[in-house]
Amino acid sequence: MVYRRFSVGITFRILLITTCIFLGLWLYFSQGLLLAPAILGIMVAGIVGEMIYYVNSINQKLARFLDSIRFADFSSSFTSDSKMGNSFREVNMAFNEVMEVFKQTRAEKEEQMLFLQVIIQHINTGIISFNAEGKIGVINNAAKHLLQIPQFRDISDLGKLSTKLLKEVMEIKPGQRISHKVNSNLHLIIQTTALKMGGQSWTLLSLQNINAELQSNELEAWQNLTKVLRHEIMNSITPISSLVESLRTILDEDSYVQKEGMLIKKDGFQDIQEGLDTISNRSKGLVNFVNAYRDYTNIPIPEKELVRVQDLFENVLSLMKEELKSQNVFVKTELHPKELEIQCDRDQISMILINLIKNASESMQKLADRQIILRGVSQGDMGIRIEVEDHGPGIVPEALERIFVPFYTTKKTGSGIGLAISRQIMNLHRGSLIVESEQDKRTVFSLIFK
Repeated sequence: MVYRRFSVGITFRILLITTCIFLGLWLYFSQGLLLAPAILGIMVAGIVGEMIYYVNSINQKLARFLDSIRFADFSSSFTSDSKMGNSFREVNMAFNEVMEVFKQTRAEKEEQMLFLQVIIQHINTGIISFNAEGKIGVINNAAKHLLQIPQFRDISDLGKLSTKLLKEVMEIKPGQRISHKVNSNLHLIIQTTALKMGGQSWTLLSLQNINAELQSNELEAWQNLTKVLRHEIMNSITPISSLVESLRTILDEDSYVQKEGMLIKKDGFQDIQEGLDTISNRSKGLVNFVNAYRDYTNIPIPEKELVRVQDLFENVLSLMKEELKSQNVFVKTELHPKELEIQCDRDQISMILINLIKNASESMQKLADRQIILRGVSQGDMGIRIEVEDHGPGIVPEALERIFVPFYTTKKTGSGIGLAISRQIMNLHRGSLIVESEQDKRTVFSLIFK
């Protein structure tokens, strides 16, 4: 309808101009008049100027409309911008409707982009993208938490963590998957994808720390092994222990003196007694050893509740008060924030803390300043961290990766089961137990709750 009105308007103006021109020529040549043709000439000029404005107005509107789209400026409005009468009101309305569609489409895309960004930042898998020049495009919180690299702006900064890892990442091909162990607490699985965006080639990396899964599999393997050992050893030790007791009873009750002398020589009798005592003691030791295996394989499922970390610390220190006092050990507590809370089994976590504090105090027996720091820290989206820090001699690198292996110990009187059980408890809590140690400086055991 608008275009029909536009055509009618242009046609009417052309006819009017043509009529005025012919009328002016007729008056000039036929009637010899000058003033009337001059007036008609002025009218023709006015009509031509008005027609040019009439045509240019719609072009200006189109230009402004297209500029708004090109520069993504959808704030323009054409509703009250019609100076050409009602004939172009429908054009203004159509422009506004198109602008509204573009505005809505952009808003939806921005919402989708924001939604994707929230998802990327929320997922536990580390995400990193970088272009051909190595510039980082996207890096989420999980990747920052895994890599712990400050000011990570270029993929070459990955070399700060491990030069070998950087080399493998740069050589990896799209679709490939690599495994790289950075340290005892970080074992990465990295997958890559190539894509083009904005005329640039980008590489997308996904990173996962499988250290917890490896530890879980290791624990499961040890549990299966200990179940078999327990079964076999118990089957052997129980009858031996019973038989030894029976033999000892027989010797005590059935030995007597005959006329010829002792039925069993005294020295031999004593040797048999000593041997049986030795076998008996050894059998009991083996039974205790098997019971330690049983403790390791029969940890109950945690009964979680919301626990104030401050209450947890106070309870543990109250239980250990006399022991720490006798060893001249001072424990300093730090909480950030003060009202820090965790979901955990109070008794199980208390047992871990008691074990760690006891180990720390024993490691500082030769030091004059015996201080342990018990620290609770909130890490936001990365969970809560409880640390037991001491400034003893530390752990030698050779032992650092083995201290969580069941029955491995660096102490002469240790059983080697405490740290293994502690790590298993943390795995049951969906968390982890890690250690950092600098010889002759400090050792920090960290309980991480996610």
